[in-house]
Amino acid sequence: MVSVSSLVPITRAFLSSYYDKHPFPPLSDDVSRLTQQLHQLSAGLQDTTRPLPEGERYLVQEEDSQPPRIIDENMWKNREHIEEIILLLETSHWPQLLQQQSTPDDIELARFLKQLREKCELILNIVVSIQSKNSESVFNTVMTYMPQDFRGALIRKHREWSEKSKKAQVDALIKSGGSIRDRYALLWQQQMERRRQLAQLGSAGGVYKTIVKYLVGVPQVLLDFVRQINDDEGPMEEQRYRYGPSMYALTKLVLNIHLFLSLSWWHFEDVKLQKHQLSILEEAVNVYISELERFLKFTGEVFANSPFFVTAEEAGAIEAK
Repeated sequence: MVSVSSLVPITRAFLSSYYDKHPFPPLSDDVSRLTQQLHQLSAGLQDTTRPLPEGERYLVQEEDSQPPRIIDENMWKNREHIEEIILLLETSHWPQLLQQQSTPDDIELARFLKQLREKCELILNIVVSIQSKNSESVFNTVMTYMPQDFRGALIRKHREWSEKSKKAQVDALIKSGGSIRDRYALLWQQQMERRRQLAQLGSAGGVYKTIVKYLVGVPQVLLDFVRQINDDEGPMEEQRYRYGPSMYALTKLVLNIHLFLSLSWWHFEDVKLQKHQLSILEEAVNVYISELERFLKFTGEVFANSPFFVTAEEAGAIEAK
């Protein structure tokens, strides 16, 4: 067994050599095609004679921008848009005219929308589960190298308290009437706080300053790792380079699904959804769900098996190449 003292944190070069063996099969061409089709449909629904409501205006601005660079932030963005889509697909949020279901076409549309909602709820549960597992995996990896005594217990206790505090913040926001967008802004802020706390553990700063003072015997390689893991040019940049473009394309697709559906509800009294539009919407939802699930399954396995620490000799050999 390799001694911990001989290990060093992974470098971007080493991770690059590892990912060379795990290329992600490209996304279906349908992703870009359907994104463009939805974009065109949404453009046709933007009535220039009356201003867009604030929510739709925000979505248009987001659609005109590039997705976030960080893969983790894209995950939260996808989850946010899925929740927004589910909300729009709930009966109580349909246009008033559709809620009455006064025509056979409206009844058929209502059945179609319920099916879409059920599909979106399934993929939302998958995303939530994966995010939870990823968070636990990183923390448990770090704790593997911690002293299994009161010091490790203190860190676990602090994390438990911190997570309860974060949940209380979210619950308070919901109770006060905060929107889904407000909630996800807070959730991402909390995720960044987790990253900062991880870095503080490595630098013996912030909330961990007192605890780390007592961490005699903790491998320096662990402290170096948690301090630099999320650096802009650190190892995770290689993940963004290799797998980011696929994630960004999926973020664009779900955003365009959300935007089109939102604009369709805004215009429903004037312009009812046409069959070809419903066909594009259904295909977009199906393709998005299947491709996102495939991407998450692939990257989940690759990331879970990615090395965190290697010997200095292995790292040096890769760097030399």
